[in-house]
Parts: sequence; structure tokens; C-alpha cells
Amino acid sequence: MRDAASLPGKPAALALIAASQVLALSIWFAGAAALPALMAGTDIGPMRQAALTSSVQLGFVIGAVLSAVSGLADRIPPQRLFAFGSVVAAIANIAAVQLEPGGWNLIATRAVAGAALALVYPVGMKLAASWARGDAGFLVGLLVGALTLGSALPFMFNMVGDITDWRLPFIASAVAALIAAGLILFAQGGPGLRPAARLDPSAVTLAVRDPALRLVNLGYLGHMWELYAMWAWIGPFAHAYWARLGGEARLGDLTAFAVVASGAIACLAAGRLADRFGRTRITMIALAISGSCALLVGPAFQLAPWLTLPLLIVWGMAVIADSAQFSAAITELAPPERTGTLLTIQTAMGFTLTVIMIQALGFWIDLVGWPWAFTPLAIGPAVGVWAMGRLRARPEAARLAGGNR
Repeated sequence: MRDAASLPGKPAALALIAASQVLALSIWFAGAAALPALMAGTDIGPMRQAALTSSVQLGFVIGAVLSAVSGLADRIPPQRLFAFGSVVAAIANIAAVQLEPGGWNLIATRAVAGAALALVYPVGMKLAASWARGDAGFLVGLLVGALTLGSALPFMFNMVGDITDWRLPFIASAVAALIAAGLILFAQGGPGLRPAARLDPSAVTLAVRDPALRLVNLGYLGHMWELYAMWAWIGPFAHAYWARLGGEARLGDLTAFAVVASGAIACLAAGRLADRFGRTRITMIALAISGSCALLVGPAFQLAPWLTLPLLIVWGMAVIADSAQFSAAITELAPPERTGTLLTIQTAMGFTLTVIMIQALGFWIDLVGWPWAFTPLAIGPAVGVWAMGRLRARPEAARLAGGNR
């Protein structure tokens, strides 16, 4: 069998796909990056603060399900579908800056952007996975790493412009998404590119009835319980931390960027390690570390930067490192004809949970303050460690990563 890295055109295609993902997915956290400026300049309450990000999550779920039901991926070449989603997301961001800062109309544009990104992230994942040859964990990790870096970009945009202008991350990420729409058209699909499977309603019960699939999904939900709530609120946390120390506001954006972006490296490393040493082992380690950080980061709000910042970076790496492995596990455990539907179900469940957690954490922070802000997030990783430990003990786990449990 041909070596995984020797397929003609593979490195160039993956580079284009990853770059396009990074640029297009900067749309995702434009609202989170704008939040400190909105909080300083407008009367935006906890519900709308959280909705700047949770509405993107909700839009993404709706868009992903509608795309699967309608079979868009079968009717439109994936590169064009990706480009279309990027353009629509960019238009939504451009429309947002014309609206009342922090108003519900602006938040509605965030939901539209999320729905458009459902034509970007899964489609990019499909394109990258079409090049897989024994390195599926790494390739999925590459795309999750691109998602992670793209999520961090809006905080970087703040650092190079007027930090008091809430519109900057919206405009900059819209430009980035338009560039992505052009780049992706030059990316080739791999030899494994196949039409997407239609949504199979009967697979919904399989996701719950099958013990191994149920445990993978429970582990994924534990991971998603924490991930997007952390990403959504780490920017305001960082700004409040540096304000307490009398530091410049740009240090808050630099910290948020470093924390989220550091996860991109962890995704690549975890993908390689999971392919070699086992999916359950790597996910359990990552979940245990991230859950511990969730308990420690709040109290670290009172500590010196030389203690707090390394802890934040470790959390930023651990919180996303395992993400790709839950999707990879579904592809290895599910019946081939139902893999697409089961991945859609997993994604829909996970992102629906993030809507709840982002909103709930906003109210929790308003109630208890930053020193205990992230404590509830540790519940999810604890459940995830338990679920993946149970899966590891089951015979089905022998199908994971070529026998590496």
C-alpha cells in the first residue's frame, strides 16, 4: 500500500484546505473578540454577551442538519460549497457592523454566520479526510487545529487595530473569509472523496443503543461541555485579569489569542499520538488535564502572571487536543453506511450543548465573579474520562486506531 504521505498532490491540497479553514473560521469568534469593547461602550447584559457566541453555535447546528437532510454535499462540488459558505458568513459579518452594537439584530447575523459555517467546517473536514491513508487521526487533528487557530484570529485582529472599535474583528474576519473562498477553489480532493451519505433517521437510535457509540458520544459531550464555553469567555477573563493588574487592554487580547491558538499545536500532536498509542488513552489524558485546569484557572485570577499564564496555555492546549479523536472513533466504530449520519448526530448534540453552556456560564460568572468562573466546566471532562475509560474496557475498542485503544 502506498505510503500515506506519498500521494501526489496531498501536501499542497492539505495546505490549501487548512489555510482556507483558518481564514474562514475566524468568523466564528468575531463576537467574542468584540465583547470587551462592547461591554465597555454599550449596555449589553449577560444574556446578549453570551448570545454573541451561542447564536453562532445554534446557527451551525441548524445549518449542519439542513445540509445533511437536503444532500447539498451531493449536489454541489465541495470546494464550491465551502466557498459559498465562506462568502455568506462574510456577508453576515459585514451586515453586523451596520447594526446597533450588541443588539438582537446583530446577534441574528451571528446565527446566519454560524449556519453558513456549517458549509465550511464539515466540508473542509470531508476534503481533508479524502486524503487519509492510515493517518486519519492526524488529518482530522489538522482540521481541528485549523478550527482552533481560526477561532483565535479575531483576538489577533484586535491587537493590530483600534482595540476600542468593536467592529474591527467583524470586518477583518469577513475579509479573511472572502480570501478563504478564493483559496479553497484551488484545493483538490483526495482519492477517497465520495458523495456524502444521506441522513438516515434510523441511525439516531443506533447512536444511543450501541454501547460503544454511546460511550464515544458521551465522551464527546463531556468535551463539548467545556470547550466552547471556555473559548467564549477566556477573552473577557483575560481582559479582567490584566485590568486588575493595571495592564493594557491589548494584553487581554494577546493572552486570549495565545491560549486559544496554542490548542492548534496540541491537535496535531494528539492526532499523531492517538494513531500510535490509542484514542481512549489520549482523550482521557487530555480530558483529565483540561478538567483540572478548569478548577484551577479561576483561583489563579488572583495570582501573578508567571503562574497564571502558563496554566492558561496548558488549558488552551488540553481543552481541544482530544476533539478530533471523538470523530475519528465514530468512523472506526460505526457501520460504514451510517457513518455520515452518526457524525452529524454527534456534531448536532455537541454544539447544541455548547449553546446551553455558553449562556449558562455567562450567568454563572455574573453571579460568582472571575475567581470561580470556570469551576462548573470541570464536570464535563470528568464524565468524559469515565466514558472513555468504559469504552477502553470494551471489546469494540480493538477497532480503534488499528488496534490502539
